[in-house]
Amino acid sequence: MKEPKRYMANARETLKKSSIEDNVYTDVKYVKSAFGIAYLGVLEAINNCLRGRGLTERDLPGRIEEYQKALKKYGGMHNGRLIRQFNVIYHELHTAGYYHGELRSANIVKDAFKNAEDFINKMK
Repeated sequence: MKEPKRYMANARETLKKSSIEDNVYTDVKYVKSAFGIAYLGVLEAINNCLRGRGLTERDLPGRIEEYQKALKKYGGMHNGRLIRQFNVIYHELHTAGYYHGELRSANIVKDAFKNAEDFINKMK
């Protein structure tokens, strides 16, 4: 799980490039980039897990729906919780954080990153 954690470290470094005023990140460019990098770390964690189960690079998911199906199929006994957590991560990191740039509160960003790291650790 070195690579997903490296993504998270890179996301945190990118986030540090934005200053914080009144508990809000001021430079949305760096915040959006950090969310995108963190989301890629989550996807890489899932991909690593799937490779460990014998999937080839060609068989890895390419869309959100395929990742959800893969988590259902290979997620084990915690798959319901994993899928719910992944859906929250998708919404927070990818959609609201990266795509729309809506999340800039330092507390919300911190919680979203913590949730992503928790998910990555579960993918071991």
